[in-house]
Amino acid sequence: MRYMATYDLMESLRNANQWLGASALSFASYPMFSLVPNPALQWMAAWGEVTERSYQRMVSKPDWGIRTFTHEDGRDHLVNIETVVSRPFGDLIHFSVAGREEQPRKVMLVAPMSGHYATLLRSTVKSLLVNCEVYVTDWHNARDIPVSEGKFDIEDYTLYLVDFMKELGPDINVIAVCQPAPLTLAATAYLAELEPEAQPRTLTLIGGPIDPDATPTDVTDFGRRVTMGQLEETMIQRVGFKYKGVGRQVYPGLLQLASFVSMNAERHAKAFTDQIMRVSQGDASDHDAHNRFYDEYLAVMDMTAEFYLSTVERIFKGLEIAQNRFEIKGHRVDLGKITKVAVKTVEGGKDDISAPGQCVAALDLCTGLPDHMKASYLEPEAGHYGIFAGRSWRNNIRPVVLDFIDANARPARAAKPANRNIAANG
Repeated sequence: MRYMATYDLMESLRNANQWLGASALSFASYPMFSLVPNPALQWMAAWGEVTERSYQRMVSKPDWGIRTFTHEDGRDHLVNIETVVSRPFGDLIHFSVAGREEQPRKVMLVAPMSGHYATLLRSTVKSLLVNCEVYVTDWHNARDIPVSEGKFDIEDYTLYLVDFMKELGPDINVIAVCQPAPLTLAATAYLAELEPEAQPRTLTLIGGPIDPDATPTDVTDFGRRVTMGQLEETMIQRVGFKYKGVGRQVYPGLLQLASFVSMNAERHAKAFTDQIMRVSQGDASDHDAHNRFYDEYLAVMDMTAEFYLSTVERIFKGLEIAQNRFEIKGHRVDLGKITKVAVKTVEGGKDDISAPGQCVAALDLCTGLPDHMKASYLEPEAGHYGIFAGRSWRNNIRPVVLDFIDANARPARAAKPANRNIAANG
């Protein structure tokens, strides 16, 4: 499957389905059909509208949509997205609130590179923007990166994080969401050993696979069942002629989306069937709950083949982070070197991707860190997405994370336990 023709075939099928949807909508919307109302035509137009929108979103990068922020003074302040560091495979961006004093909390959100854009953290950014200076890692779609820019694997990813942390300085509080948690932990240890003056103040790891074998899930079992040769043969393709990254080997976003959907196929099928009925009955809107969710969920990005394969081989199969054997450019990263960065883990009790136990394993790996600088929190009713978005994040997890950041911002309180959670440790 590692040929451009396969990649272009998938894009052609997507494009054809988008065209079919647009054609069905246009045909069924002719005014003359209104003379003889027909439910079948209404359903056809609704099917076309939902289909066209869905397939078009698969190749579109969502907008952040954060344009204003209402401050305590009651005024709306403009939010400008500024690029702090620009790199071929990803940027570090800052959400700057115009006319507002700089906030004492500086937070760097490390977005996952697991098929979706960084905009998946939109609601997380909005909630933190209230009283934090928010920086986000904005990873680029591999299909748009020329082959001349070279490779990008998990070691390169980790070094990107190292550079981003160095740029922001030692008063930064890093929050890694899901997939990047192991590599963010490694980046912190790398700085702690080689450039301790640049290490962050706190590190919060949310639902990440630090030790995938701690509590196996379908995701980790898949990594065990399939060989690297099978993955390379079935998942890797070359970007077609339509994009700047032509010829680059990638794990295509469309293949990733197929995997996402297959995990909950019945639920997604029902969601789209219900949406078609709502559209046909005139009960849907452009920004209703279905469209808000699926506009983001369906927007997928390619990741470089070497990043995907090295993640599976070294993080899930080789357990290099879990066993403290990770290396960057031949240098072994010792997680025990973290001695001054307060570390907190957050897990969801109903997380079926990174199950409870996988992320909290980070605390045992930080052997050089005093117990009073380690903390953990378990949100019993939260699933994978609920630990960084939605009600669980807003009402429970966000306050706990900010309390943890504040507790470690004042040296006088360093001797006290750093915000432990009974549910997580009982």
